Amino acid sequence: MLIKTVLGHTPKYGTDCFFADNATLIGDIIMGNYCSVWFQAVVRGDVNSIRIGDHVNIQDGAVIHATYKTSQTTIGNNVSIGHNAIVHGCTLHDNVLVGMGAIIMDDAVVESNSIIAAGAVVAKNTVVPAGSVFAGIPAKKIKDTSPELVSGEIERIAKNYSLYASWFKD
Repeated sequence: MLIKTVLGHTPKYGTDCFFADNATLIGDIIMGNYCSVWFQAVVRGDVNSIRIGDHVNIQDGAVIHATYKTSQTTIGNNVSIGHNAIVHGCTLHDNVLVGMGAIIMDDAVVESNSIIAAGAVVAKNTVVPAGSVFAGIPAKKIKDTSPELVSGEIERIAKNYSLYASWFKD
């Protein structure tokens, strides 16, 4: 794992976190407890701050970044960021699933209990209402999340990644 200080900011993280050998954390990052950053994922807080809650998994190849002097990135609790997703200068509330290869752009807000489908592109300034599934390019609402989707996808994936991380601990 590469942890790098930039402009006097060193990444900080809570207890029981897992970082893959080639995960990268740079700069002004504050991450909560029980998080995981997987292989080749990059969390780059060099140009603005990144705040991450508890029980967040950032899967292989994902990039978390922000925009210089304008857009921080804030990620709530119980969030899964899928493989090769880009989360850039936006806000993700609690209980969000970002699908593989999805892109969420500056100043977008994804409210709680929502899913961004694989490959979706959430445009700048988009607000994803709580309990929504967004898909497509540009991403649009395709349906509401059902209780089954919340428990069977959002919560299940977040819990599974805590289990997977436990396999790598000494």
